Amino acid sequence: MDADKIPESGATHHHESVGGVDPVLEAAEHDLKIPVADKIHQHHAQLYLEALERYPNDDAIDQIAERQVRRKLDRRILPLLGICYFFYYVDKTTLSYAAIFGIKKDLNLQGTEYSWLSSIFYFGWLVWAIPSNLIMQRSPPGYYLAFNIFMWGALLMCQAAANNFAALAALRVLSGAFEAIADPAFMLITSMYYTREEQPSRISAWYAWNGIGVAGGGLIGYGIGHIGGALQSWRYEFIIVGAFCSFWGIILFLLLPNSPTTFRGFSHDEKLIMIARMRRNQTGVEQNRINWGQIKEAYLDYKTWLFTLLGFVANIPNGGISNFSTLVIQGLGFDTFQTALLGIPQGALVVIWIGLGALANKYMPKNSRTLVCALFMLPTIAGALGFLLAPADAYVGRLICFYLTGSYQASFVISLSLITSNTGGQSKKMIVSGMIWFGACVGNIAGPFFYKTEQAPSYHLGIGSLLVANCIEFGLFFVFRYAFIWENRRKEQLRAALRESGDGDTDVLNATAFTDMTDKENPNFTYVY
Repeated sequence: MDADKIPESGATHHHESVGGVDPVLEAAEHDLKIPVADKIHQHHAQLYLEALERYPNDDAIDQIAERQVRRKLDRRILPLLGICYFFYYVDKTTLSYAAIFGIKKDLNLQGTEYSWLSSIFYFGWLVWAIPSNLIMQRSPPGYYLAFNIFMWGALLMCQAAANNFAALAALRVLSGAFEAIADPAFMLITSMYYTREEQPSRISAWYAWNGIGVAGGGLIGYGIGHIGGALQSWRYEFIIVGAFCSFWGIILFLLLPNSPTTFRGFSHDEKLIMIARMRRNQTGVEQNRINWGQIKEAYLDYKTWLFTLLGFVANIPNGGISNFSTLVIQGLGFDTFQTALLGIPQGALVVIWIGLGALANKYMPKNSRTLVCALFMLPTIAGALGFLLAPADAYVGRLICFYLTGSYQASFVISLSLITSNTGGQSKKMIVSGMIWFGACVGNIAGPFFYKTEQAPSYHLGIGSLLVANCIEFGLFFVFRYAFIWENRRKEQLRAALRESGDGDTDVLNATAFTDMTDKENPNFTYVY
């Protein structure tokens, strides 16, 4: 069967039953009757078929061999993504540190121009987020990510040459466009090599470098602040961080895999295990052809918009904190260098929060992800309340409360695994993972504007926006929980109907493992929550 003749997905699944026939049941029966070999349309399809033949079910995979493959994947993938995420966060906080080292004065920034520099970065991201995701589907993902990271660094170095607001604003729009792919690419790579049970801890492992970036930004900021060269110290910040980013882009190009079938350093047998163990995900692994039916389904799926809302409310606090945290700490009575150093415990706490979230998720009963997310929202809410209500002269108490607000990061990290684990079909994955970051963009654009200059150093409106957004996010996790439970009941009814109609393939995961079916179309798909 030719790849271009694959039935477009998503189109029939939203219509009412005609003549008493359930279109969802009819489509599922049709899909299950197509031989597996005719449903795998990707490069090296033969390797996928060989993996399914050698390991017809999960019991056939040697547990020790699988564990060795998993550890090797951890060693080969997680450090690359983690260090990249470190630069990713340091890159975003360079403007924050440039603020305390005099960029406002040197570039004569007036009124809300600094806030606009914070927000305008995300306009480039906003415009390019979905197109960049679809380009990534058509491209080798490792190479595409590496190219974008190299370009971040190049544009960051260019920002050191800016002499006015307009030049810096234009460069930050372009930087935002190139950074738009980072998080979706990391999520895609995680979903290509790790099972649904492994994804929360692996996403936590690379996202925790965000906290190391917060702490590292403090150290880099402190060190660069001491450079007594011919240029202003904030210009060195852009040059040094940009150069490291571009260098890491080259490293990624050389070392990051594009596909399980071409991953250098793994034997043929290891690749077969790597592929066969992904059968249990039922989300597909790779598909270069864009399926417009899946894109339509993604935009018609209410869960896509719930994820977009989650991205928005989770990043209203982030938009303010990443750009104004240094000014909030400075406003508590600390000088410039103390402020740079006090970012270090803030970053260390983010790492601790994310680590605790991953541990809680690992040891709590199955399907506790949304509960863990809700649990880690509570310290953030308490910290925001404490910061708002504490006396103005309680510097240490308010600093501790400000540090507590970092626990929301653990919740957001675990919530990302809800997307990678609960979205099937490659084109649909691209859209849904793009849309949560689309929402994140809007939140990051809005966030800084709640921090009014005249409200310094308490920034009551800014901390208040953080509190309201956190409460909405807390409630959203329970909406997700009950939505996925409801969807699973519908899936079970569909499987029961297929069994009644005599389709014996319903419980065979091989029939649907690598067929690029969406979560809606796949009768074997079960949502995790």
